[in-house]
Amino acid sequence: MTANDGSPASSSVASSSGWQGIAGDWSSDKDAFKQVPWGKAMMWIFLLSDTFVFTCFLTGYMSVRISSTVPWPNPSEVFALTIGGAEIPLILIAIMTFVLISSSGTMAMAVNFAYRRDRARTAALMLATAAFGLTFVGMQAFEWSKLIAEGVRPWGNPMGAAQFGASFFMITGFHGLHVSIGVIYLSIVAIKVLRGDYERSGNYQNVEIAGLYWHFVDLVWVFIFAFFYLW
Repeated sequence: MTANDGSPASSSVASSSGWQGIAGDWSSDKDAFKQVPWGKAMMWIFLLSDTFVFTCFLTGYMSVRISSTVPWPNPSEVFALTIGGAEIPLILIAIMTFVLISSSGTMAMAVNFAYRRDRARTAALMLATAAFGLTFVGMQAFEWSKLIAEGVRPWGNPMGAAQFGASFFMITGFHGLHVSIGVIYLSIVAIKVLRGDYERSGNYQNVEIAGLYWHFVDLVWVFIFAFFYLW
């Protein structure tokens, strides 16, 4: 009996070979990508898509500012605070930037201690990172309230170009939302670290994945700071 005689036995062999080939293909794909954890790969994909969104926002901001025929407000004057009778430009923004950059340092140390299986220090540093983020959001809320009190709105601005208000609230608000989500995310992961969830599984990659998200949020702020407050 040959393989080409059309008998049930030959069909069974062909079908078996086909399924084995499919299984082999899947196995080879698994081997090829087994060095990249699924959670980390998904986070990178999310961050890449989020990069496109922030890029569109910042590109739109630059286009609007360049094409505006009405004078654009001077950031050094708009974001100045009066302290001790002296007007200090961008002082609040400088503190906000320092806080967020410092949070990247604590997050990096948290990841380092996580892979050393030091639960207490990992959780403490993650909660410190979340506290930095909460401080940042609080200062951003103060900044918003100050500008709103001065008459800045998404549809108008007494200091110059009307598009300033829409650009400011959209870009900083979207970033502030990311920071707020990050604070909740880091707090949840820190609690799971303290409970020993990752110790039992022997896998602390979720701490590193949370760190990827937080470093991305910090990096985006650097661009917002450069384009919106220094330009």
